[in-house]
Amino acid sequence: MKACAFLLASILLLGLLPLPARAEAPYIIHVDVEQKHLTLFRGEELVKQYLIATGAWDTPTPVGIFTITHRFSGRMCGFGTCFLGLNVPWGNYGIHGTNRPESIGSNASHGCIRMRVADAEELYALVPNGTRVVIENGPYGELGSPLRVLRNGDRSSAVRAVQRKLRSLGYYQGWPDGVFGDGTQRAVDAARKAYHLPPNGLVDWALYHALGLTLFE
Repeated sequence: MKACAFLLASILLLGLLPLPARAEAPYIIHVDVEQKHLTLFRGEELVKQYLIATGAWDTPTPVGIFTITHRFSGRMCGFGTCFLGLNVPWGNYGIHGTNRPESIGSNASHGCIRMRVADAEELYALVPNGTRVVIENGPYGELGSPLRVLRNGDRSSAVRAVQRKLRSLGYYQGWPDGVFGDGTQRAVDAARKAYHLPPNGLVDWALYHALGLTLFE
């Protein structure tokens, strides 16, 4: 056995057998909502950067770490010719092309990440399902955008940030999923009562301040 191991080591050192190939580093997509850039990495290597469009003020792009879980391609439509779906828990979002190329570089979508058709097709061909997508929004952190009033029925990264804070303070027992439902409502009502705020059922500026939840957290 020792002789076989020595022989194999000698052959590898002499280059008579190829060394095992290294596993390819996975792709990672980074999206900067504020700068309107989508950057594709392979491991630590920057592969390419694309100009994009992101969500409008009232339909913001979700912020967080997600995964590409599904896809489709076909004829030209509002999604361009292809769509990469993300596992955002509070809605249907993805990375796709557009039939409105003039919107690239602006806040224009319903929360999805728009790319020029050729760029979207290039990305679609490169990245598999399971690829991690990190979406950030400059200085705003998980809140995703300047503070806005939240109410029952809202779905967003900001709702998830509030849920996390309420959970850490013991008011919320559920999972931070970004959906403002009845469980979140009870937590908001309890927090407002504890902080002696009017019982309006909202996550407003007074509650943000009381919770210590700031744009830079």
